[in-house]
Amino acid sequence: MSDLTKSKKYPFLLVMLILCIMTELALSLAKGMTQAMSEYSSEMIRLPEPVQDSDTSIEEAMRKRRSTRSYKERPLILAEISQLLWAAQGITSQRGLRTAPSAGALYPLEMYVVAGNVNDLPDGVYKYGPHKHELTGLAGGDKRNELCKAALGQTSVKDAAAVIVMSAVYERTTVKYGDRGIQYVHMESGHAAQNVLLQAVSLNLGAVIIGAFHDDAVKKVLKMPEREQPLYIMPLGRMK
Repeated sequence: MSDLTKSKKYPFLLVMLILCIMTELALSLAKGMTQAMSEYSSEMIRLPEPVQDSDTSIEEAMRKRRSTRSYKERPLILAEISQLLWAAQGITSQRGLRTAPSAGALYPLEMYVVAGNVNDLPDGVYKYGPHKHELTGLAGGDKRNELCKAALGQTSVKDAAAVIVMSAVYERTTVKYGDRGIQYVHMESGHAAQNVLLQAVSLNLGAVIIGAFHDDAVKKVLKMPEREQPLYIMPLGRMK
């Protein structure tokens, strides 16, 4: 083989080797992204149907409601998570109306669950879809400690079996009502939060409202879209 032929052959082989390495890396990255999407973003969990009757009257629930910050180390069950989310934003009519009133029926609120000790629900972060009454997985693993740090170290967050986080997309309401819509969103969030607290009483669960937290840190833990703003953190667990 002449020196000229060798000089042409080696650069060609080098280029082919580089292309093979780049292709392998691309396939590996694509596989990893597909697995992550399958495990979290694409995971849809159908929730048990909520019950619409109980032995606890509304008067009894209001009388018994208290802020509870310490819990037993016992798991919740998926049916309880289902019931609490339905109380917050469940669909209650064929027109799409929900358990909490909303200005103009525009429904700016979003509900998240940070699960750490729930039977039949892997640890992780989930977003509630009220129209199909289901959860969409956003991130895997127990995020309670991270959320606790975002909430200024309030221990009820990491000690809870699960935590419901409420956020709002203000534009859904302000597009119709202007700046006044901000107040309407805050009013609505209070309605939904009280529903959760009263439902917790009916389920014999402890709950508390937390409003002190770093917004950006909470959004990072929950993988919350930029346009959403966190409003409430609600730890939940079995009372001691």
